[in-house]
Amino acid sequence: MRIFYAVQATGNGHISRAMEILPYLQQYGEVDIFLSGTNAQLGQGLPVLYRSKGLSLDYNKKGGLDYWKIAKKLKPLMLVKDAMKLPLHRYDLILNDFECVTSLACKLKRMPSVHFGHQASFKSQLVPRPIQKDLLGEWVLKNYCSGSINLGLHFKAYDDNINTPIIKSAVVNAKPTDRGHVTVYLPQYQGSEIATYLKSLTYIHFQVFTRETRTIKQLDNITFFPIDNEMFTQSLIDCHGIITGGGFETPAEALYLGKRVMVMPIHGQYEQWCNAAALQEWNVPVLDNLTTRTGVCIHRWYFNDAPVEKPIFNENAQIIRWMMDKARISAAPALASKEEPGLLSYPG
Repeated sequence: MRIFYAVQATGNGHISRAMEILPYLQQYGEVDIFLSGTNAQLGQGLPVLYRSKGLSLDYNKKGGLDYWKIAKKLKPLMLVKDAMKLPLHRYDLILNDFECVTSLACKLKRMPSVHFGHQASFKSQLVPRPIQKDLLGEWVLKNYCSGSINLGLHFKAYDDNINTPIIKSAVVNAKPTDRGHVTVYLPQYQGSEIATYLKSLTYIHFQVFTRETRTIKQLDNITFFPIDNEMFTQSLIDCHGIITGGGFETPAEALYLGKRVMVMPIHGQYEQWCNAAALQEWNVPVLDNLTTRTGVCIHRWYFNDAPVEKPIFNENAQIIRWMMDKARISAAPALASKEEPGLLSYPG
């Protein structure tokens, strides 16, 4: 079986998930990866065969999306051109992790595909949303990417076509400790701005991961790290708690490890506010942005004695088997009529 795996590179979460999923997919056949977007700092080690600038994100100084910069970079004709160039006819299964170029290509070429990942879960109305819904945000989640079948991942299985998160092997196999520090990953902010609000908490050590940091450096009670998968994972395993955006993979891994979590969703990313609403079930505090009250909120959160409730997640192999079985039955029925031996060989 030949598998085309489209991954959105507008954030490191998608890349991290792809790196974990890849070995499982390779048990089913040959996998070629298409990366779209330019925001991710990870990605080494993936068998990337196709690339596109796709749609990338820019942030303003207030920690929100800069729609003007995003619009200036958007080239619809280029997206269509890239979509038409994708040789999807060569593949038996098209797997898409919220990637718009491949979604467009499948529509133009009338080819079946599987939309698999966190964003696919929002096709269900049973997934938590914030009290105040964003109509544009809802439209984006439902229309930016779609497939013949949508198989979602979320903090819990809210619906029949939703499963629990993919957790990195390094996290699954880890023995978590508490070395007292707080891990910080807020990609919408510059490191210098984050430091402004953390340096007064001199009794707490922070390990801050930022895009602009090239080498590890110390500033009083703050250690700055470059974006590095291994260093970040180790920091998470050893931390007292983590302050991060409203993404999906990092909070899921932190909850799996039994760490306390604080989130600061990116303004303009409705999905992150939906995630924050879901995280309320695990008593995760949500901050709107960095303010003069941030230090007080972090102090209370850090010294909160309430135990962290760990969710129950399925094993990665079980999740991928579930996805492939659903894909075989619902998304690619034409595969069943192909005569190549072993084409639909799904490992135990």
